[in-house]
Amino acid sequence: MKNSAFALLSALSFSMAAQAQVAPAILSEHHAMLRVENQKKYLLLPVEEKQENAHIRIVRDNQLVGTINCRLAIDKVDYYVPYETRDGELFDIAFAANSRATGSIKGFTCWNKMKYADEFTEKVSDKFRPAYHHTPGHGWMNDPNGMFYKDGRWHLCYQWNPYASYWENMTWGHSSSADLIHWTPEPTALVPDALGTIFSGSAVVDKTGSAGFGKDAIVLMYTSARERQTQSMAYSTDGGKTFTKYAGNPILTADIPDFRDPKMFWNADAHCWNLILASGQEMWIYSSANLREWKFESAFGHGYGNHGGVWECPDLMKMKVEGSDEEKWMLICNINPGGPFGGSATQYFIGSFDGHEFKCESAPGVTKWMDYGKDHYATVTFDNAPSGRHVAMAWMSNWQYANQVPTLQFRSANTIARDLGLYSYNGATYCSVKPAVEMDAARGAEIASPAARCEIVVTLKGDARITLKNRLGERVTMTYDEAEGTFDMDRRRSGNVGFSDAFPCVTSAPTHGRLRQLRLFIDHSSIEAFDADGRMAMTNLVFPSEPYSRIEIKGKAKAKIYAID
Repeated sequence: MKNSAFALLSALSFSMAAQAQVAPAILSEHHAMLRVENQKKYLLLPVEEKQENAHIRIVRDNQLVGTINCRLAIDKVDYYVPYETRDGELFDIAFAANSRATGSIKGFTCWNKMKYADEFTEKVSDKFRPAYHHTPGHGWMNDPNGMFYKDGRWHLCYQWNPYASYWENMTWGHSSSADLIHWTPEPTALVPDALGTIFSGSAVVDKTGSAGFGKDAIVLMYTSARERQTQSMAYSTDGGKTFTKYAGNPILTADIPDFRDPKMFWNADAHCWNLILASGQEMWIYSSANLREWKFESAFGHGYGNHGGVWECPDLMKMKVEGSDEEKWMLICNINPGGPFGGSATQYFIGSFDGHEFKCESAPGVTKWMDYGKDHYATVTFDNAPSGRHVAMAWMSNWQYANQVPTLQFRSANTIARDLGLYSYNGATYCSVKPAVEMDAARGAEIASPAARCEIVVTLKGDARITLKNRLGERVTMTYDEAEGTFDMDRRRSGNVGFSDAFPCVTSAPTHGRLRQLRLFIDHSSIEAFDADGRMAMTNLVFPSEPYSRIEIKGKAKAKIYAID
């Protein structure tokens, strides 16, 4: 299927001329065929989320050219997703539905509601859609992938389902930004093929053309997921606008079930490319001269950190320790489940790396968390970031309830971008997490009260309790205990918390010293809390019935509130 079939379209409302219902050929109570007409640009597929997936085989010129899994509406329509039409295509549709429970296939709602349309245009119509966080125009999103900086733009690919707002049909969507805040949809980067759907991976700017695709080519490496997981490659010679899959895929295989999420980077110290990828509950490290042929070097992980779930989405980078000339390496390891408050989270390890082996300086069993909220996962950094920065983004959700959060036309956002560093505290080295410097430019005029999109800067001189609430009594309470060295966030009464038993919770973080200033980034459905010095980060989703419009502070603290432009 061509990239345009999955193109990130402007999506939450559509205009269309009145059309007659589609006329499928009914073959059995579980099987139908539909000839897709090219009378309009899109065929709008009606989705009903409570149903099981219908499996759609797309046939063109008697050849299978793609497949889609989509919960086609049987009783009612929750929302629509677009399919770009081509003359002569045939949908071969198999339903899993039991006719005794759903009725005859001839009466399924999808046949009456499936429509052709000239447009499918995006607008912000969901009250929970973030204003300044990256989201997909429509459909489901999870891990950020293939992140790189080139020619003044930040490029972000992401795990995407174009055909519903739940996990399925894994594809790489693609957006770009000049400021890490305002994102422009780009043509879809990667779509499923004969090797499988497209799981997570990374991008590099190949400045010397070592892979053979030309100087400054963008090279992607990603996991092809079918019966087993293998690693494949794609490249771009037009600055990342379009990508071509490498003819020799897959380029890396293994005989284990969980073998995914390759992260490539140039190691200037070792004068080679390195690759780190997740292998069960270990990270495997490789080296290469050309990005196509990889030599296994070592494995890391046995006995180190948290092993409550599968290790995923690694990253590895060298950074200076704040206040010194010392440099150390940090290995990022996302884990699901096993997070400090259940579900998915991001842990990391500090140590040394010589291009062959990573050695952790902490004792086995020590776990360091990058973010102590419930909704921070799949953290990875941009390749080729300017000024030697290590800029990270994470998926802002949790696998415990990501498919159940109360949005429909889209699901999930990414965190704001963060600048990573290292600092020392009580003889140990930790990851520093600060809002990316671009967030400073987004700060607008000072305002009197909290709003659906704002930054709250709290100056602290001791213990404090900060409560955000709305007229309905929904609230989020944050507590700083200076003596205990902890910061807590309580979202148990934050609004809609009933969609999952795992959602209402209190999250708590060590502050590693005294908090002097707290930066709170509020968006329509999230709160991200940072120590301004970078020693604490906490990310939590919230779904209030109306925006928090009041702030109460008890203790030694003062707040200023700023609009976010």
